[in-house]
Amino acid sequence: MEITWYGLSCFRITERGKISIVTDPYDPAIGLPKRNLKADVVTVSHDAPGHNFLKAVKVGRRVIDGPGEFEIGGVFITGVRRVSKKEKENGTVPKTLYVFNFDGLTIAHLGNMATVPSQAQIEELGTVSIALVPVGGGEALNPSMAAEVISLIEPSIVVPMHYKTADDGPELSTVAGFLKEMGISEQDSLPSLSVTKSSLTEETQVIVLTPPS
Repeated sequence: MEITWYGLSCFRITERGKISIVTDPYDPAIGLPKRNLKADVVTVSHDAPGHNFLKAVKVGRRVIDGPGEFEIGGVFITGVRRVSKKEKENGTVPKTLYVFNFDGLTIAHLGNMATVPSQAQIEELGTVSIALVPVGGGEALNPSMAAEVISLIEPSIVVPMHYKTADDGPELSTVAGFLKEMGISEQDSLPSLSVTKSSLTEETQVIVLTPPS
């Protein structure tokens, strides 16, 4: 499996012989590079310009933008709606988390999660191999909250997302605060993540990805 990060909450997930998935394509008007992506399936965590720009994705895509269970091309996709009490009171746009199951290798895309879930809510996600976690604050998890969520999920791999990567992008913090929270002083970044079930470890690893220029 290969996972490529394009900035904010946008990833492309591919596996040989399976469908390709793009998560949360963003509108370049928010200040990040324009993307022209291809995928069989597009997931949208919530209806906002940083997460719902479907024009960025071509080919025979199927769009999933809410909760439910789906089986597409041998991949099981579960959408879980998460709205906190505070978000309900504020009339916040509903948000959806997604779990992608590629023959037992599971990826949880936490979208624009803004609060730390309960243990019961975490258990709804099942066993998570790889967690794509917002860490830059704004309307999503800040570094300390992200670290707490990771301690609850206990994935093999964490890939931080939704943090500042461009001077003119969204007003978020950089990844440095999250790495400090996780006790990591220095971390090299990778252009993409290649992973198999056999390469997973019991100890949680943090992998920082660099978006293509």
